[in-house]
Amino acid sequence: MKREFTAIIERRGNWYIGYIEEISGVNTQGKTIKEVRENLREALKLIMEVNKSLVEKELKGKAEIIREPIVVD
Repeated sequence: MKREFTAIIERRGNWYIGYIEEISGVNTQGKTIKEVRENLREALKLIMEVNKSLVEKELKGKAEIIREPIVVD
């Protein structure tokens, strides 16, 4: 499933910094905008994998949970 997020990229001196607007903690830097975009994709994937893993551990053994998609505009 593809999801769309908003990347914010700013020039700071000789570097570019970037972060994902919707998810705290997803940030990176690079010498080029292309490098920042690639780094943001990787950081976002890693954060989402770690968050999912942490939730799975928290839910393990719980008798009743509801898991469902939520769509927002």
